[in-house]
Amino acid sequence: MDQSLIDKGLQRVDGSLARLVKSQRTTEADAKAARGRIRGTLSLADFRDRDLVIEAIVEEIGPKKKLFADLDAICGPTTLFCSNTSSLTIVEMAAATKRPDRFAGLHFFNPPVIMKLVEIVQAITTSDETIAALKEFIAKLGKTGVMCKDTTGFIVNRLMVPYLLGAVRMLELGIATKEDIDQAVKLGLGYPMGPFELIDYTGVDINYHVANVFFEEFREAGMAPPPLLRRMFLAGRLGTKTGKGFYEYDEQGKRKS
Repeated sequence: MDQSLIDKGLQRVDGSLARLVKSQRTTEADAKAARGRIRGTLSLADFRDRDLVIEAIVEEIGPKKKLFADLDAICGPTTLFCSNTSSLTIVEMAAATKRPDRFAGLHFFNPPVIMKLVEIVQAITTSDETIAALKEFIAKLGKTGVMCKDTTGFIVNRLMVPYLLGAVRMLELGIATKEDIDQAVKLGLGYPMGPFELIDYTGVDINYHVANVFFEEFREAGMAPPPLLRRMFLAGRLGTKTGKGFYEYDEQGKRKS
C-alpha cells in the first residue's frame, strides 16, 4: 500500500533469513540467493505475467473481492489466484473474477518460514487441475499440504477459534489470570504458546474479524467475539504489532516482563 510497508516487510524477511543462518538451518549463500528473488512493488500491473498470485491482505471480504477483481483485469487467463484467508469463503472471492475454476485457498501458518502446514482449500468451482498444480507448488516449497473443503475456518481454525474465544471468556469471568491460563495450556496440553500469547502474536484484530466471520456463518453464541476482545480491538491494542495486547512488547516484539 505504501513504500514504508514494503520496507518493513523486507526488514522482517532479512531478520528471518539472518535467524535461519544463525541457527544453521540454511547457509549464508542460500539466504542471499533467496533474498535476491524477493522484491516489492506498489503497482498491481507488475503481477500481469505471474503464474500464481497469493493474496494476504486484511481479513475482510470487501477489500479482498476488490483486489481480485482488479487483478483479474490485469493478469493473463492462465494465472492462478489464491487467498491466504484463515476464515473467509473462497467461492465468494472467486465470484469476483472470471476465473473461478483457477481460484483456491492456500492458508499458510505463522510463522510461514518455519511452519510446515498449508491448508489447500478447494471451492465448488475450483478445478482438479488447479488443485494438482497447487499441490505440486506446495511440495516444491517443502511444505505439507492438507486438503479441505471451502468451509468457514477450514480445519485448524475450525478447531482453534472456539478454544481461543473460550480462553478470553474464562479471563472475563475471572476464573484465572491470563498468565496462569497460558501456563496451564503450555504445560498441560503441550502447546508451544498459550492462547493469549497466540492472540497477541497473530493479532487481536485478526482474531476479532475471524470471530465475526464465524458468528455470521454459524450463529452460535460461542462463536461470537467476547466483549473484551471487541474492546481491545476498538482501543487499538492489537498485540505485538502495536506493542500492546493482552501483554506489552518492546520495539522488537519481545514481551516485557
